[in-house]
Amino acid sequence: MNKKLGLLDCIMLIMGSMIGSGIFIVPAAMSRDLQSPAILLLAWVVTAFITVIAALNYGELSAMIPKAGGQYVYLQRAYNNLFGFLYGWTLFAVIQTGTIAAVAVAFAKFTGVFLPIISDKVVLLDLGMIQIQSQQALAMLVIWILTIFNFLPVKNGAILQNTFTFTKIGAIVFLLLAGLYHLYGKGMQPISYALPSGNISYWGLFCAALVGSIFSADAWNNITFTGGEIAQPQRNLPLSLLIGTLSVTALYVFINWIYIGVLPFDAIEHAPSDRVGTLLLQTVMGDIGMYVMAAFIMISTFGCINGITLSGARVYYAMALDGLFFKRAATKNINDSPQAALVMQAIWTSILTLSGSYSDLLDYVVFAVLLFYILTVAGIFILRKKEPHTIRPYKVWGYPYLPALYIMLAMFVCLSLLIFKPLYTYPGLAIVLAGIPIYYLIRKK
Repeated sequence: MNKKLGLLDCIMLIMGSMIGSGIFIVPAAMSRDLQSPAILLLAWVVTAFITVIAALNYGELSAMIPKAGGQYVYLQRAYNNLFGFLYGWTLFAVIQTGTIAAVAVAFAKFTGVFLPIISDKVVLLDLGMIQIQSQQALAMLVIWILTIFNFLPVKNGAILQNTFTFTKIGAIVFLLLAGLYHLYGKGMQPISYALPSGNISYWGLFCAALVGSIFSADAWNNITFTGGEIAQPQRNLPLSLLIGTLSVTALYVFINWIYIGVLPFDAIEHAPSDRVGTLLLQTVMGDIGMYVMAAFIMISTFGCINGITLSGARVYYAMALDGLFFKRAATKNINDSPQAALVMQAIWTSILTLSGSYSDLLDYVVFAVLLFYILTVAGIFILRKKEPHTIRPYKVWGYPYLPALYIMLAMFVCLSLLIFKPLYTYPGLAIVLAGIPIYYLIRKK
């Protein structure tokens, strides 16, 4: 593939993929679970810490193996074809497509602030078992618009991504400044920073509540999917991973501090439709703030959908080259874009859009994401032993302690999800395991 993406493109793709709808919505559900403003803030600090550690670990793998497919290729090389396929299969089945669907639904939800006809209560087509709401119809329309746009050369997608990412960063800065102005004029809500002396069960619930914050900070790894199209990948990939994840997670922690400083905690818990970001600007600016925030979130989610649409198709393209995905996905159009893989992704994403709500899609995604993050970081240990002489332009700081720390933290979160959110995590695990017989059927064929 043509190497057209520079360092700025990479950083913008990471930040644009990470900043979507979650930061403006999930603090409401998290506050209901955690019941403490101090613990809510701690949850975002922990998420920032985990995310940046993961990005540092991925920096070694991305600089060592700068190929299209990214994480799929890392797993394949560290373990075998089966592990690579299971990741690609799960990415297509739920991780990437489920994330696109969830963010597209969020885009449509906030469009409803301006156009009340866009709602989950307005049914456009009733087919008995399946109802197509106006909200779902708009979500699918956006998915297809951005899919077709990414038929163009990757640089076009990067330019669009950069434009929307700069805009959404500006919107977040505006949100922060508006909150700080309010705090300067009216003071901060009284906050108790005392941590509860909860037992291990409470901290298990704490880890389960991290679903929202981890989802909001996810998709940073998508830049690795475009490894074959990045100029100077040995430098630009690890550097962009560090800068992108650190910048976004720092913004997230600051935004949540603004939330709990401006809004009473019970107002965050009971924000209408969980729109905490909208409630914040409405509190600061009056009713006009609701419309301003809705516009900001529409910009944010649109850019996020573009970033993860662009990057996800590169994995299916790499899998198809290995004979582990539909053969057609291995083709590119005249613009050097994996058009067939983009179309396949859009078809399945549209189906997922009809399958559930934003929160349902979110819960299914996170467990599977963490499972493969753990396996990928563990792959650093395996590759250090299997390929000791392979050139590593960047080596993860604090090896072996930092990779081991990430694995332990992520495993504790996964275990907590299995215990406290079994209705969502066991189906996610089942999706991963379902890929095993499919893999062997493909090999037999």
